[in-house]
Amino acid sequence: MPDEEDWLWRPASEGLCKYESVIDGTLDLGDLATMNDILSVRFENQRRLQEAAERSRQ
Repeated sequence: MPDEEDWLWRPASEGLCKYESVIDGTLDLGDLATMNDILSVRFENQRRLQEAAERSRQ
């Protein structure tokens, strides 16, 4: 996304919050940062799990 807005919208696109909560101020940048941390951990764990599964098939 332009201007790296993907960080701002990532929690909404992954279903952790609603789009409206981002634009109406219900959530602040701290909330979005926490949700982005949660998503980063989730994605990293999924990557590691997939990598381990691929190694075990070899």
